[in-house]
Amino acid sequence: MIIVDEALRQREAEGNPIRVALSGAGFAAQGLILQLKRPTPGIRLSVVANRTMETIEQVFANLEITDYVVVKDAEGLQNAIDAGRLAITDDPLLAASTPGTDVLVDATGEVEHGARVVLAGIEARKHIVLVNAELDATLGPILKTKADAAGVVLTDMDGDQPAVLMNLMRQVETLGFRPVLLGNIKSLLDYYRTPETQAEFARNVWQRPKMITSFADGSKIAFEMATLANGTGFGVIERGMQGPRCERVEQAPDMFDQDALINGPGYVDYILGAEPSFGVFVLGYNDEKWMQRYMKVYKMGEGPLYTFYVPSHLGPLETPVTIGRAALFGDAAMTPLDGPVTDVVAYAKKDLQPGEVLDGIGGFAVYGIMENSPQARAEDLVPEGLTDQCTVVRPVAKDQPLTMDDIEVPAGSVGWELWREQCERWGESS
Repeated sequence: MIIVDEALRQREAEGNPIRVALSGAGFAAQGLILQLKRPTPGIRLSVVANRTMETIEQVFANLEITDYVVVKDAEGLQNAIDAGRLAITDDPLLAASTPGTDVLVDATGEVEHGARVVLAGIEARKHIVLVNAELDATLGPILKTKADAAGVVLTDMDGDQPAVLMNLMRQVETLGFRPVLLGNIKSLLDYYRTPETQAEFARNVWQRPKMITSFADGSKIAFEMATLANGTGFGVIERGMQGPRCERVEQAPDMFDQDALINGPGYVDYILGAEPSFGVFVLGYNDEKWMQRYMKVYKMGEGPLYTFYVPSHLGPLETPVTIGRAALFGDAAMTPLDGPVTDVVAYAKKDLQPGEVLDGIGGFAVYGIMENSPQARAEDLVPEGLTDQCTVVRPVAKDQPLTMDDIEVPAGSVGWELWREQCERWGESS
């Protein structure tokens, strides 16, 4: 990170900062705006786009940002960028496609809308930073191929669990350990939470009820860990992950079948209820006797599995690091490998009847479960990230997975078009 800081300071000294277009104005986007409104050497926020102008204006009022210009077309936006003025617009596609910015940050947390914006950014040859695990887990592999073809970086953000775990995994490997499990730490899991049950909590933490519902019902952790799986090649031990409960992260090696981990290909999973509750961990394997002696001295346990953890992740507050890595070095904090490794599939939160229109991630109808992609495709399971506005065509019982025969997809969906392309590219059904 020191190298990134030095390179950013050099860009600042040269009067050539990285110019950023931001799509979204929710909680995550506001965190990035907050960071970039401070003097940030080598990076400038050039445009913020959101489909609802009133939302941006309210966010800017809350953050006490008054020096900006409202733009409606490409000429107005280009003039603002050239003049070094911060612009706002209610046209995210305009922000993504207009020349003059180097990096597009998608912080919408939505799959269909996010896919449209990201495609426009890739076509305009901007590096893409995803503050959007939902999109990354669902369509990241096919979007990565398009980014590669355009010669730009597509990356998850530093500060979100997938990239924090990737950075930790690299450190563990450098120290001489073989990562066998990449783990998240979750405090609550209740598949049946809804925007109604989570409304008050959402207000207290300045977020949308559907987003908070996705945290509680398990969808969000599934998307985060699927993003990580698709970037590392690690799958799940079983559908939905195991998620054992324990009190401290250091207990994690005893919560899983150690022989299965040591002899397996590498897995992603989580522990429930452990401290530090906002952290992540990696279980690393090393059975060398001299290494075990050192690890005992450093209070790391008996081995041969050792717990390495980071006690926090700071979300969009760390995104400027990712922007610098992508624009300066062509480096991704976290990006998909060649093809999907896992999927997040949709399960019914309640009995679903023909004619019902699904309300997507964090809604009243479905929750997300993580499955290895070959099995998900063999059963023709529906990706939760694309369920919004799908119509149920035959009954689905509560807690049953939805298959493609159970739904009718919305016409004109870019997300579903990309999904089919992704399946066809890697020889899968759907």
